[in-house]
Amino acid sequence: MMKNSLLLLTAALLLGGCATLPEQVHRTPSVALATPQDTRLGQIVLASLPAGEQSGFRLLPTGSFAFDTRIALARRAERTLDVQYYLFHGDESGRAIGRELLAAAKRGVRVRVLLDDIATQGQDDLLARLSSRPNFEVRVFNPFAGGRSRLFTRVLASLGDLNRVNHRMHNKLFVADNAMAITGGRNIGNEYFMQGTASNFIDLDVFAAGAIVPQLSAVFDDFWNSDYAYPATVFGTVPLDVEVAPPSPPTALVAAVEAVRDPLGHAALATEIDAGRLALAWAPASVVADSPDKVAGLSGRDAGATVSHHIVGLMESAQSDVVVISPYFVPGKIGMAAMQRLAARGIRMVVLTNSLAANDSALVHIGYARYRRPMLELGVHLYELSATGAQKRNRLGLFGSSHASLHAKVVVVDQRRVFIGSLNLDARSARTNTEMGLVIDSPVLAAEIDGLLRADHDESVYRLRLSARTGALEWVATDDGVEVVYTSEPDVSSLLEFGLWLLSPLAPEELL
Repeated sequence: MMKNSLLLLTAALLLGGCATLPEQVHRTPSVALATPQDTRLGQIVLASLPAGEQSGFRLLPTGSFAFDTRIALARRAERTLDVQYYLFHGDESGRAIGRELLAAAKRGVRVRVLLDDIATQGQDDLLARLSSRPNFEVRVFNPFAGGRSRLFTRVLASLGDLNRVNHRMHNKLFVADNAMAITGGRNIGNEYFMQGTASNFIDLDVFAAGAIVPQLSAVFDDFWNSDYAYPATVFGTVPLDVEVAPPSPPTALVAAVEAVRDPLGHAALATEIDAGRLALAWAPASVVADSPDKVAGLSGRDAGATVSHHIVGLMESAQSDVVVISPYFVPGKIGMAAMQRLAARGIRMVVLTNSLAANDSALVHIGYARYRRPMLELGVHLYELSATGAQKRNRLGLFGSSHASLHAKVVVVDQRRVFIGSLNLDARSARTNTEMGLVIDSPVLAAEIDGLLRADHDESVYRLRLSARTGALEWVATDDGVEVVYTSEPDVSSLLEFGLWLLSPLAPEELL
C-alpha cells in the first residue's frame, strides 16, 4: 500500500501542471437555423399555435416517452440537430440515439454535438472520427489537457489546473430544426430512461415548441462558439483505414410508444407530429442559463445572472407556496436566508430530495443533513425519497420505477410558475457548474407536477419531523397503511452513518 501511494505521489508530481491546452485552435463559427418556419417541424408548430400564444410545453415524466421523443425529433429533423449534454453514455440508449444522429447527418441534416469533457475518457479517436463524417461535428467543453485515456490520469495531469477543470457544463438540451426542443434533468444513458439494470433515475424533462426554442438555441450557440468548446479533432486522430460504422436499424430499446398514452393522458409526441398538430400547454416562458464564462470563475454578464440567482429570486417572489424537487439539496447561507424570509411571510414550503439510501452521492448528503433541523424548525415540509418504498411500490407515483434515485430538478411557485432544468439546489450548481432551464407560467403544468407528486406519496417518501418528546429527527413512513417511525437514517448501515459523521468536518459545501 505504501509503495502504491509513493508511485501515485511521484506520478502526480511528474504530471501535475505539465499538460496545457493547445492555444491555436480553429473553430468554424456556426449558429442555429434562422428559418425554422421553412421546415416541416416549424410548420407544425405554426399550425398548432392558439391565438395570442407563442410557446407550447409538454412534461415528459417517464423514461420511455422521454427517450421516444428524442428519437422522434432526430428522425423528423430536416435541417439541423443541436445536442448538448453533460453525460452521453455509450450504452444501449446512447448508441441508439447516436445512430439516429448519424442517420440524420447522412440524409443532409447538420448535426452539432457538444459534450462536457468529464466522461469522454478514451473516446478521443471515436469522437474525432464522428466529426470527420459529413454534416456531423462534435466539440468537447472545458477539456482536460492531458492524460486523456482515463479519468484518473486526466486528474493527475490537471493538478496544476484544478480550479478550471472543476467547472463543468451541466446543461441538457436537444433541439430539432430550431422549432422543437427538449430540456430538463436527463442526460443520455440507460439509467435516465428507466433502462438501467442496477438502478435508475427518477427524472423530468419538458418538451418545448414555438418562440421559446430560438432562445434555447441561442444558449447552445453561446456554448458552441465559446473559447471553451474544442473541436473533437484537436484531441483525436482519424486513421485513413478506419470508418465509423454506418447507422444500423434501431435496437429493441427503441420501442415505439406511439400508440400508448403517457401517465398524464397524453398521446406520444411522435403521433401528434405525424398528425400535423400538437396538443400542448401554451404559456409565457423564459430561458434562464449561465454564461460559458462561468467556467473561468465568472458569473456571467453581472453578479445576478446565474441560474441559481434567478431561481432564488423566483422562490422569493412567492405569494402562497413553494415546492422544490432536487436530488441534491444544500441550501447554504443564501438559501437558508431566503427560506427564513419566506417563512416570516407565511409562505408554505415543501422540499423533496433523496434520502441517504436513495442518494447516489453520500458526500453531498453530508451538506444537506446539516440543514434538516433548521429547515424543520422554520416549518418547511421536508420529504425524502424512500429507497425501500420505491422498490416495494415499483414506482414513485408516475415518475419512476424500482431501484430509483431522484434526479429531477423542479421548482413550482404559487401553483403556476414552474422551473424545470439542470440546476441542483446545491453549491456546485450555484457556483461551479453551468446550468440552464425554463421558467414557465403555466397552472396546467404546475397541476400536472402536483398530481405526479401526490400519487403513492405516502408509500414512496419519508416525512421528516422533530420528535415532540425528544426533539430528535424522525423519519415517518407508511407501510400498507400503517405508520412507521425511524429514529436514524432509514435503510443504511450504522457503519455508513458513522463514516459520514467522521467525514462531515472535512466536507466543505463548496466542493459538494
